[in-house]
Amino acid sequence: MKKIFGIAILATLLACNQAEKNATGDKDTSQNNAAKVSNEVKINDVKKSEILNQYVDLKNALVASDSAVGQKTAKALEKSLANYAGCEPTAEIAAKIAGVNDLAIQRKNFTVLSADIIALFKSTEIESGTLYVQHCPMANKGDGGDWLSKEKEIKNPYYGNQMLECGRVAEEITSK
Repeated sequence: MKKIFGIAILATLLACNQAEKNATGDKDTSQNNAAKVSNEVKINDVKKSEILNQYVDLKNALVASDSAVGQKTAKALEKSLANYAGCEPTAEIAAKIAGVNDLAIQRKNFTVLSADIIALFKSTEIESGTLYVQHCPMANKGDGGDWLSKEKEIKNPYYGNQMLECGRVAEEITSK
């Protein structure tokens, strides 16, 4: 039994790349801040740019495990999505997140929302910068979950501080 438990713990750590992340934890943070500033994503479509910024605000609220801010940002995102032709079903998902203060339910709906948002931005012309499609294999009880980020650094919205760095960059969306 101890052997199985040990293997499960080892698999979890390997899946989340904890060893790699811990090795990079001692770097100068000013260098990380410079990288974040230099990756400003510019999109010509003002409505899509607003959707992206609101989505990132929602992701950051989930990273911080703040369900109240998650509700507020999801409500703003819902309005923006409802006003963008073809995104009405995605707006309904954002409304589900805005309608509950249970973090687990918000994160579950965030999985579906993220799939739609990622698809939207894969077909968007990005003027400059890079968007990162990130993946956590542990999210949703092992089914995995993706999200979109403006930073390459992993900050997991599915687990927050419990497993902040669990995940990897699965794809990069860049200017064409």
